[in-house]
Amino acid sequence: MNSIPVTAFGAKALEAALLKLKDVSRPRIIEDIRVSRAHGDLKENAEYHAAKEEQSFVEGRIKEIELKLSRMQIIDVTKLSQDGRCVFGTTITLMNFTDNSEITYQIVGEDEADISLGKISCHSPIASALMGNKEGDKVIVKAPKGDIIYKILSVEYYI
Repeated sequence: MNSIPVTAFGAKALEAALLKLKDVSRPRIIEDIRVSRAHGDLKENAEYHAAKEEQSFVEGRIKEIELKLSRMQIIDVTKLSQDGRCVFGTTITLMNFTDNSEITYQIVGEDEADISLGKISCHSPIASALMGNKEGDKVIVKAPKGDIIYKILSVEYYI
């Protein structure tokens, strides 16, 4: 099986999500099922069926997170060779040549990606184009609306 790259922050977030599912969601659902069973006929008991469906979802999510945690490779960006290259975990500031706007992204694992927080998946077109390049390089990103040319203004190695 392939390892899943993740930042230390992303690993802690997944562990917290797993803990919440096991310690909060699972016991609440078990109690919901117990209470709904007390209402009698299970065939027409919407509360029971909803609780069972939620239980199925939560158990599936627990298994999914446990599998990811078992395959996880935590990458501490502060311990990487800081040679100015774009690699997993680095925070990169770019200038768009079309409109001279600046944008900053951190390259993270798929589960951590959140564009609203400036975190992009290491498998995204932008991250793929950036990987291995260094400060000052011009990079062409193949986007659905056409090529976008960026200049790498800075590469930072912090958490």
